[in-house]
Amino acid sequence: MTSIDRGAARSLTVRPLAADEHAWVRDLFVERWGGVVSVSRGVAHDTTALPTFVADLDGRPAGVATYRLDGRECELVTLDSLNEGVGVGTALVDAVARAAREAGAVRLWLITTNDNLRALRFYQRYGFDLVAVHRDAVARSRALKPSIPEIGLDGIPLRHELELELPLPRPAGGAHPGA
Repeated sequence: MTSIDRGAARSLTVRPLAADEHAWVRDLFVERWGGVVSVSRGVAHDTTALPTFVADLDGRPAGVATYRLDGRECELVTLDSLNEGVGVGTALVDAVARAAREAGAVRLWLITTNDNLRALRFYQRYGFDLVAVHRDAVARSRALKPSIPEIGLDGIPLRHELELELPLPRPAGGAHPGA
């Protein structure tokens, strides 16, 4: 569990999803993602079956991150902050990066879409690097998730997947876990 104090009145903690929170997370994914399926690089993920972290702000759920470990890589599948601008997204990415390192991953990566300018800004400020543009990949994703709209945020046609990555350096003074 991580804890970040934001002054005397605000407390932000991150923890694994509790067993009694599955319905709340399912409802959140349906509201924000149009269902529990998330598609990236041609793969459909059941987000309710993935490892999940929850951020609590002042004791109330304030965000969720799901991720998928695959050998020495970790994909950040979803990131949702219900309270933007107070460190929720950063704390959740920190928790996923730490879990990935502990599992021996050397790369944390994610997919966002060409319309999601706020996410692109957030991830680049965090330290992620844009490493690939998968042209017209969203059209292929619609075959797996037909509810993906044609027009995305800010009226931008939703067409491309943008791949970003964050190298996960080895801990100082020791061999990388899983090496």
